[in-house]
Amino acid sequence: MNSIRQVPTRVKTRRTEANLGAEREHFDKQQLSSISKAINSTETPVKEKHARRIILGTHREKGAYTFWSYALGFPLHSSSILSWKFCHVLHKVLRDGHRNVLQDCMRHHSSLVEIGKLWANLHDKYGQLVALYTKLLCTKMEFHVKRPEIPPNLEVTDEVLERTAGIDINNVFQLTVEVFDYLDTELRLAETVIRQLNTSIAISTLTSGQCRLAPLIQVIQDSSHLYHFTVKLLFKLHACLPADTLQGHRDRFHDQFHSLKTFFNKARDMLYFKRLIQIPKLPDSPPNFLHAASLAKHVKPVVVMADEEEPEQQDDDDDDPEPLIEVSDVSTPSIQAQPQQLDIFDQTFGPPNGGFDDRDLQIESLKRDLELLRAELERVKAEAQHYITQLKSQINSLEAELEEQRAQKQRALVENEQLRMELEATRRRNAEHESLQSTFIEAEKRSQATEQRYNKLKEKHTELVASHAELLRKSADTVKMLSATQQTQEEVERTKQQLSFEVDRIKQEADMKLEEQKFEMEKLRRELEEKLAEVMRIKATLQSSEKTSEQVNSSMTALQAEKERLMRSVSEKEAELSSLRQAAQVQQSSLQQERERNSRELGELQGKLQEKSSQEEQLKQKLLEEQFALLQGTVAEAENIIQDAVAKLDDPLHVRCTSSPDYLVSRAEATLGSIDKVKRGHADYLSNMGDAGALLRALTQFSHLAADTIINGSATAHMAPTDHCRPTDGELQRMWHSEFAVPQGPEVQDNPPEGRPGLHSCYRSKDPSLGPGAAAERHGHSSG
Repeated sequence: MNSIRQVPTRVKTRRTEANLGAEREHFDKQQLSSISKAINSTETPVKEKHARRIILGTHREKGAYTFWSYALGFPLHSSSILSWKFCHVLHKVLRDGHRNVLQDCMRHHSSLVEIGKLWANLHDKYGQLVALYTKLLCTKMEFHVKRPEIPPNLEVTDEVLERTAGIDINNVFQLTVEVFDYLDTELRLAETVIRQLNTSIAISTLTSGQCRLAPLIQVIQDSSHLYHFTVKLLFKLHACLPADTLQGHRDRFHDQFHSLKTFFNKARDMLYFKRLIQIPKLPDSPPNFLHAASLAKHVKPVVVMADEEEPEQQDDDDDDPEPLIEVSDVSTPSIQAQPQQLDIFDQTFGPPNGGFDDRDLQIESLKRDLELLRAELERVKAEAQHYITQLKSQINSLEAELEEQRAQKQRALVENEQLRMELEATRRRNAEHESLQSTFIEAEKRSQATEQRYNKLKEKHTELVASHAELLRKSADTVKMLSATQQTQEEVERTKQQLSFEVDRIKQEADMKLEEQKFEMEKLRRELEEKLAEVMRIKATLQSSEKTSEQVNSSMTALQAEKERLMRSVSEKEAELSSLRQAAQVQQSSLQQERERNSRELGELQGKLQEKSSQEEQLKQKLLEEQFALLQGTVAEAENIIQDAVAKLDDPLHVRCTSSPDYLVSRAEATLGSIDKVKRGHADYLSNMGDAGALLRALTQFSHLAADTIINGSATAHMAPTDHCRPTDGELQRMWHSEFAVPQGPEVQDNPPEGRPGLHSCYRSKDPSLGPGAAAERHGHSSG
């Protein structure tokens, strides 16, 4: 009995596995059919139902693995029309597919780049379009990978855009440039398509023209959002940066504005777009970013897609059930599976007694109930959708008004903050000016110490130059080693990325299979209950929509009151802003007067400093002149001492004075030593004329020693015999000059200070009769 009871469980397990495999096979078959019908070489636009099945398939498997596995098998390099329709489908999948589609598409980024380069080099109309379309898709993927907060369909609120831009002005600037590049690729593709086509109604109704125009629907949707992003970001940049810095941004925006407006106007006149999409109208002139209040006049362009009924031209595969689209398809597998289950049970236990079963009647009644519920559900959905569309339009208008009030409030706050910052800067400049006066006094004190530190810094600089050269040599070796290490790391990183891609793919396949199994098990168990509950939910939704309408009316009243309150707040802020401006102007005028007064005081101080410097120079010059006068007096006094000694030779009292030759030699040697000191003192004086002390001491010593030597020489001569040893007058003259005369070097004769007599002229005697020869002639005899 236990084995008989276990038979239905085993049969159910085998039946579940078979259904899962069949469901997966059916999904793959359906995806392959939709992809092959959407992407072909026929010059017709992609049907919406085929693209919708592909998009729903990405949501079911949570990625685009199946799409890429089939798409890579198409000969994209051989047919430009095939590549064009592939890019169109990929654009739709990126916009409306699952969020993981972006990561799956980035793995094939290089393949898209290669396709674009191939068709860019060929002279083919579709080939040029394919090159531009691949560039657009690559830019789109790169932008959204870098900015994951913004989805590929670009449908985000202004709060999300503000959060993405952040408060860093560099990030806002970079995001603006990226949006500019994004919009450029969109407009370049649209302009090329329009230029290739004749814009008449006849061309837009032909399949060949519609094949080119179909992707522009996605371009219009993207461009409207990108235009709104650009306006918001540029107003934010102009609130933080000067206008001259953003001149290039404004010029680029004006070019894009006129191109986008021309494109929208031409597309709006085409019959093909009139039944598919409602294209917004742009203003006559671009926003004035230099005037912050212009942000309130900006209206976000909204693109409305029409509910198109595709013609009922279906081939054999179009009649296959779509479990992700139609409500009736969900119950079809279970209804079809019941006869198969009965057959398996009959084969196991034999046919039931009698040919009639009550379950057949229940199945038929359930089918009829499902048909009625399906019709009722479609009607309720249509009414709810129409009502929701009206409510959304009202909400959008209210949000636009609220956004305008917020923008005005934000601009008032920004202007208030700018004035506060200007006031703070003015106060800082005043404090800095006061510190300049104290710094000027300290600079005079530090100038003396700077000269001493200069020599030390010069020595340090020499050492640093040597060490810098050594570090440069070491840096070159380090750079070589670092480049080799970076190459190795890049190879390892590429290997890791490849392995991670493979692991992600395997995990995705496993997760997909597991999700399919869970989904099928739950679906078979709760199909009928979910459909009945869905009908009840739709009815409840309709009732809640009516309640929501009342809430929207009340919220409109509240928003109107909020609008009035904000208007009052804006007027108060404007009054406060005007008072702050007046206070800032008064403060600025007072600071200007203070700045002029400080400038005058600074000029007076600088004049006094120059006067002190000139007085110091005059005192230095006077000191040098007085020192030179002292030197001249010393030389004159030394000359008088020597002349006095020579004059004593004629004194009768001196005739009797005698001296020994040894004493004369000692005095002569001392005199010769003093001559060396005079030479050194003279050289020191020439090198530093501010210090004449050594020369004065040497001249004083020399004058006394020379006078003493002259007197002792005369006294020694008195002891010599008068007849045999008496020298002639010429010999005495030469002896006196060779022994006692001051050296007359070239530096003394040729380098006197400007305006001063040479030292030789100071040393030389003016009366040649006072020489030692004349003295010896007059005093030839010694006294006892």
